[in-house]
Amino acid sequence: MLSRVRLELARTREFPEGNANCGYEFVVPLDADGHFDAEAWQKDRARCTVRRFWAGADDEQGLLIHTKGRRWAFSYAPGDDDDEPIFKFDRHAVKPGEYISITEHDGVTRPFRVAAVTALKAAR
Repeated sequence: MLSRVRLELARTREFPEGNANCGYEFVVPLDADGHFDAEAWQKDRARCTVRRFWAGADDEQGLLIHTKGRRWAFSYAPGDDDDEPIFKFDRHAVKPGEYISITEHDGVTRPFRVAAVTALKAAR
């Protein structure tokens, strides 16, 4: 089932308390245990969108992709220059309170806390 996930920046050196105004909202298929469902992604990949939001910067819109290096990433434009790999995305439980690491455009890997997971209604 497709779900909308909100990630918020977790504690970092720059943000010792984290920052709810920096993160990602994305749509992803999850199984009943909250794990990424790659088979469902194959069937519904066009709906697996991402919005990156960051305080003081314009939002970025993109897609969840599977790269040639067998990694999952967020991508905002064709080509791999802007891809943001998601560390072991296919192994994490995506549930509120869990953490996911993303290597962002600047090459820095940052931790994000799963703030919310909301099931989406099926498309008709």
